[in-house]
Amino acid sequence: MGMKICGVIMAGGGGTRFWPLSRATAPKQFLNITGEGSMINDTIKRIKDVIPLESIFIVTNKAQEKMLNKVVQEDIPKENILIEPVGKNTAACIAYAAIVIKKRYGDSVMAVFPSDHYIKNVDEFQRVLRSACNIAENTEKLVTMGIEPTYPSTGYGYIKYDKEKAMPAGNKMAYEAVEFVEKPSIPKAKEYLESGNYLWNSGMFVWKTSVILKNFRRFLPRLYRNIEMLEPSLDTPEEKEAVEAIYPLLPSISIDYGVMERSDEVVVIPGDFGWNDVGSWDSLGSVFPPDENGNITKGDFVDIETRNSIIYSNSRFVAAVGLENMIVVETSDALLVCSKEKAQDVKKVVEYLDKMGRKELL
Repeated sequence: MGMKICGVIMAGGGGTRFWPLSRATAPKQFLNITGEGSMINDTIKRIKDVIPLESIFIVTNKAQEKMLNKVVQEDIPKENILIEPVGKNTAACIAYAAIVIKKRYGDSVMAVFPSDHYIKNVDEFQRVLRSACNIAENTEKLVTMGIEPTYPSTGYGYIKYDKEKAMPAGNKMAYEAVEFVEKPSIPKAKEYLESGNYLWNSGMFVWKTSVILKNFRRFLPRLYRNIEMLEPSLDTPEEKEAVEAIYPLLPSISIDYGVMERSDEVVVIPGDFGWNDVGSWDSLGSVFPPDENGNITKGDFVDIETRNSIIYSNSRFVAAVGLENMIVVETSDALLVCSKEKAQDVKKVVEYLDKMGRKELL
């Protein structure tokens, strides 16, 4: 491949639906939830066979910088750790990384990854990633990886694609993305699954820096103008000060909403590699095989006549008797008891604690 390929790992999220295990200074991407390494190290390991370590960037925020330096085991160059002074959602994070890569290397292929997803079949993932890089380098397309849905999930966004409009991407096929849809209701999700024209939106993207910056200029001009003002100070002693002055001015908008939903240059490569965004406690069932009673358990516990539940003990002994479809998570300073179907609402607890000023529990 001719063009330089860089990887960007977005590691600034809060992981609020994994409270009380995930906290502001130690969110889910820095934890070992899936039983291998911390999720961010797993992400780096997955991509480093395709993208060399010296070309991998990590974007995080000030509150998490210390934790990041402690947790990351791979040799990512210090100048590739980009610190956001305030979180401004994914469009700003991607624009910042794109302008840094452009200044350092000129036009490059840029692959963007969340830091906290689980992928079972790494070989297949790498095949799809190589194909995505191939099509991004040779076209002006915004390439996204879609996931073949296995059940009618209401926890993921979907991408509708047109099977008639295909283009070869290495040894895979890419298809024109017709529409991005938000997390659906159960009937809608069933409809999407049955139609066979929808994929889960994995939040993984590949494009040339010139292409994404052109799309920012078109769809998010204010973001583009401000990010462009950063360029002269990048990789100089003035960078930190410039970033701290400009970042608060950036609009807080996701890349999906800001660019992907509006652009007609998006293609999607379907992938089937055991992906899970491990977004909330109830998604652990896709990562860990449950026991014969359907329970997923970790730590010091006993479960008596308990079914289809998640028991996670971090420090104390937990006894669960007669529970069904429940989540119990114990840490040294908090206890979560929640019905499985309300797992998405755990973030409301974090919102409540924030409102009440209970910083010690965030």
